[in-house]
Amino acid sequence: MKKSFTAKAMIFPTPVWCVGSYDAAGKANVMTVAWGGICCSEPPCVTVSLRKSRYTYDNIMARKAYTLSVPSEKYAKEADYFGMASGRKRDKFKDTGLRAVKSALVDAPYVAEFPMILECKVIHHFEIGIHTQFVGEILDVRADEDLLDEKGMPDMEKIRPIVYSPEGQKYHGIGNYIGRAFHMGKEI
Repeated sequence: MKKSFTAKAMIFPTPVWCVGSYDAAGKANVMTVAWGGICCSEPPCVTVSLRKSRYTYDNIMARKAYTLSVPSEKYAKEADYFGMASGRKRDKFKDTGLRAVKSALVDAPYVAEFPMILECKVIHHFEIGIHTQFVGEILDVRADEDLLDEKGMPDMEKIRPIVYSPEGQKYHGIGNYIGRAFHMGKEI
């Protein structure tokens, strides 16, 4: 028998992404989010949901752009800090020693040390309860070349992204490869 937890924002896993933006003075900022996901294949789009009270909210509204930097397990502590500290009061890049890099295609920075980034142009935003969901068209995906697989694509086991468990407030690594999608099911 399954136990009911009532209506909650609870699903496994949620991503750990660091959203890059510039404030009105051009200062680079980054915050960690877990409310996000791919929302369209053509054009390729991704969403992130933020509360209006967050410093990043005004930055994205003003510049109509953001980046997503995917932290590896190696940078879990820094990613956690990015979600705890406010860019209104702190320079998170200075505090962590990580570097902000200006995106080539959108008006937003990304985290140089993180192995994978997406450059996104805001094409929609929707108010949903206490959050605003930003739909960003993905203009480019970049990954460190030494973390690509034999076909030249980003390799999840080399990138080692982290995921978040909302109810337990825990970070986890990604497990090992278990099978090929759209292939394993053919055995049934």
